[in-house]
Amino acid sequence: MPAATPPPAPRPEAATSRAAPAAASRADLVADAALALLAERGMRGVTHRAVDEAAGLAQGSTSNVARSRQALLELAVRRLADREERVLALDEMPDPRAGLDALVDALALATHRALTRNRALTLARYELALEATRRPELRAHFDAAGARFRERLGVLVREMGSRDPERHVLSLVAWADGLMFSCVAGSFHAEVPGPREVRSGLREVLDGMLGG
Repeated sequence: MPAATPPPAPRPEAATSRAAPAAASRADLVADAALALLAERGMRGVTHRAVDEAAGLAQGSTSNVARSRQALLELAVRRLADREERVLALDEMPDPRAGLDALVDALALATHRALTRNRALTLARYELALEATRRPELRAHFDAAGARFRERLGVLVREMGSRDPERHVLSLVAWADGLMFSCVAGSFHAEVPGPREVRSGLREVLDGMLGG
C-alpha cells in the first residue's frame, strides 16, 4: 500500500498572516496605545489592562512587553521621542547658510504640526514630563530623549550664526514649549495660531537672537 502523501506545507504568506506581531511592532503598538491614553485620560488612565484594550490586544499582552509600570512609561518616553523626531523633522531642515527665511518656514511648519495634527502627542509629552518630576528613574529617560532634540537644534543655531548656541537653544525651546503649552493645555487652547502667526513669532525670536 503506497505511503500517504504528506499534506502540503502552509504558504509563507498564510503562515505570516497568523503569526504574532514581531517584538518591535508589538512594543510600538503598546507604546502608541499608552501615549493615546495619556492624552485622553491622563497618567491615572494608563494601566496594563487599559493599554491592552486600547491596542486591541489580548489581556496580558502589555505585561509581556513591559512588566512594570515604570517599564511601560519608559517605553512610552522612547516612543514619544521617535514620533516627535518625525514631527519636527530637524534632520530635513533646509541649510540655514542658504538663507534664514526657508529655515524659519520649516521650523514654523513643524511647530504648527505639533499644535494641531499632533496635539495628542504634545499632551502626552506634558503628562510624562510632570510624572518625571516625581520619578527620578523616569527623569533620566525623559532627559535623554530631550537631549537628542536639543543637540540637533544646537547645530542649526550655530549654523545660523549664533554666538551663544547653548543660551539660544534654551530660548528657542522655551519659546516653543510656552507656545505649545498655552495653545494645547493653557489659556489659549481655543485660539491656536495659524502657520503665519507661528512663523512671525519665530522670526521675531530669531531676529532678536541673531541681530537681524
